[in-house]
Amino acid sequence: MSPARNEKDIPVTSDWGAHLTPRLAQFAAVARHEHLTRAAAELGVPQSTLSRGIARLESDLGVALFARRGRALALTPAGRTFLASAERALAAVEQAAESVRADADPSKGKVAFGFLHTLGWETVPGLIRAFRADHPGVRFALVQNYGEAMLERLRAGDLDLCLTSPVPDAPDLVARRLDEQRLRLVVPEDHPLASRRRIRLAEAADEHFVTLEKGYGMRRILETLCAQAGFTPRVAFEGEEAETIRGLVAAGLGVALLPPPAVPRPGVRELAVSAPRAVREIGLAWAAGRPDTPPVAAFRDFLLSRRGRLLSG
Repeated sequence: MSPARNEKDIPVTSDWGAHLTPRLAQFAAVARHEHLTRAAAELGVPQSTLSRGIARLESDLGVALFARRGRALALTPAGRTFLASAERALAAVEQAAESVRADADPSKGKVAFGFLHTLGWETVPGLIRAFRADHPGVRFALVQNYGEAMLERLRAGDLDLCLTSPVPDAPDLVARRLDEQRLRLVVPEDHPLASRRRIRLAEAADEHFVTLEKGYGMRRILETLCAQAGFTPRVAFEGEEAETIRGLVAAGLGVALLPPPAVPRPGVRELAVSAPRAVREIGLAWAAGRPDTPPVAAFRDFLLSRRGRLLSG
């Protein structure tokens, strides 16, 4: 089978992969059978269609991949070289297809799940344990991050679902409020306010605050609540993780507004805030219009079923 070497038939595009990939399976089948009729039968296509496809492939490459031996075909040296790479490419495509099929398997698929750092100690492990009681084979890719970063990964398709705060309001996302956490004013154990059990946030107007960096949901909540209490917080230190913030408070470097800890932290006292109402809402978000695989849909429905008791175990 001789290739037509007319230069106008050779693709000018540099995207050879996209141009040649549809013909690789045809080429590999012919090479495997060394016979057009048998290869066409395996692929379920007319022999004439297969013959034209191989001729076009040779024309595009500008080399002969097969030599005729009567009714049979034999690979040329160039054909043998091309076959080795074609088989690797087809194997990679098959592996990728198998991977996405496995991820979508209802019984053992994968869920890419993001959540806030403060939910990672007890809440998320407990949720996954409860879900896997009925779905023991489902796998999880877990991502801990702050809210805005998780929403960007959600939009990019890196995450299927995320638990975040505040609950986002964006046209490209679907979000549902699931629960809320009461926030506490955290002070050093030797602080003048440490003997109190409750406090109005306005009483901390003169304090230095240790808080999370801008972009974190808790930072926005702090600034909003302080504004409601009539002051702007004086920020002394910023961090990226709630327990680090507690450590800075224990060291006497300021006070903080935080959700309750998973376990009591020595060196601090945690005061209930009586006014304004200091809570953060926890919501579940996912990308609008993106089809869910069965395991993602099952986990989403499970989380939605925990509305009002997400944080209570």
